[in-house]
Amino acid sequence: MKTFGKILLAFLVAIIVLWQLPWLAAFVESKPSRHPFTVYSCMIQDFAMIDASGDELVYTDRQGRIYTEEQFDSILPLLYARQLFSEGRFPTEIHGRPIRFQEAMRHDFFFRSSPRDINKVKPGIYFLLESMSGRVDLEMPDDAFRINARGIEFIDMETNTLKPEKSRIFTEMMKSKGFVFPARQIAGNPTAQKEYDEGYLLSDAEGRLYHLKMMRGTPYFRQIPLPEDVHPEYLFLTEVEARDMLGLFTDTQNRLYAIRMPGYSVQAIDIPSFDPEKENLSILGNLLDWTLTISSSDSIRYYAVETSGFSSLGRYSYARERSRIHGLCFTSSADSYVKPRFY
Repeated sequence: MKTFGKILLAFLVAIIVLWQLPWLAAFVESKPSRHPFTVYSCMIQDFAMIDASGDELVYTDRQGRIYTEEQFDSILPLLYARQLFSEGRFPTEIHGRPIRFQEAMRHDFFFRSSPRDINKVKPGIYFLLESMSGRVDLEMPDDAFRINARGIEFIDMETNTLKPEKSRIFTEMMKSKGFVFPARQIAGNPTAQKEYDEGYLLSDAEGRLYHLKMMRGTPYFRQIPLPEDVHPEYLFLTEVEARDMLGLFTDTQNRLYAIRMPGYSVQAIDIPSFDPEKENLSILGNLLDWTLTISSSDSIRYYAVETSGFSSLGRYSYARERSRIHGLCFTSSADSYVKPRFY
């Protein structure tokens, strides 16, 4: 027994050394990120940067030109629209296109996705809000739903019992539109802290794409037509203020698409690839263009696309230096699981 205790103690000490010493070395070695904030400028038609690596902020662009803060605001009029409008400097047109301040503000949006959002245990229980309650503010429902091989089932949260009639109505509606249970993917934003509700994007057991929401207590369910050879993999409901886009999704080839409204038009976004399981994505969008930032362990890649058809306006990238330290850890930025792993 005494020998076993010594072996166990030695094993625990080894685990702690493998865990803590590399962590401490990585902490000492770590340096602030030197990658500047980068965004596409519709005025210079190239990428502009804010470099914070020195003692002062440096406003520059890919050509190396240096700007004052006021000049930098001017080359990014849609990003700094509020500041320019307050100073009376907001442009009335950009490259011949008339621009209204209210329109510009309505089309601003930010989206982000990280591997931790993807690589985690899915709850299996979701909330479907009323999309047309007649009230300004949204309210959380008194029930929740789940989707299994039998159909969609609504559960009264107070009594923890099924609502058979509501479940039957929604299940029959979904089946009538060709939905094959169970669902592969379910994506929504189940919170009342938003301007409006668009329910959920769903993919069924055969990979078809659908839109589900509740309007005046009844189901609204539509199949979204897909281009040939496009098979949805990961879904993202966006609910942007302009209401001209329902969501985004990637397919099995890691291509990124947007679902435009009205009409459920699916448009490919002109970037090489995006793997939600391994890469971070952020989108800074405005009336004229989007800047997509895709970061992985070895690079940060920037893509600019125009908003009407998502064709490419430019691309830019930085290489990331990999850490030379190896050791044991129990968590990762790539998932939400706690387990031993070597890095």
